[in-house]
Amino acid sequence: VQLQASGGGLVQAGGSLRVTCTASRTPYFSRYALGWFRQVPGKGREFVATISRPGSSTNYADSVKGRFHISRDNAKKTVYLQMNSLKPEDTAVHYCAAKDTILTAPLYYDETDYSYWGQGTQVTVSS
Repeated sequence: VQLQASGGGLVQAGGSLRVTCTASRTPYFSRYALGWFRQVPGKGREFVATISRPGSSTNYADSVKGRFHISRDNAKKTVYLQMNSLKPEDTAVHYCAAKDTILTAPLYYDETDYSYWGQGTQVTVSS
């Protein structure tokens, strides 16, 4: 599977942005649990959000809980991250990731759980 992230950009604090990640080279997008991570220069990747294969379960990092919303459309092979009430500390390159799993329920929080990564999209929040 290949993942292509898009939708990043520059936004003022308090604003909203939606980043999108679309899969290709797989007919079985629903086999993958999905996640969003982010990274700033000089630091490791940080977990942001995760969604189960059918989309029935989600979870978030404490730093974004209540502000961000992850969703997926398996027919469109796409995962979304809606980001609201953005803060300057949300500035980072945001990456989508996929894990091929036979399990439908679990959520995955560690970057080492994921085998496939998108190229990242820059989100910059100005104060």
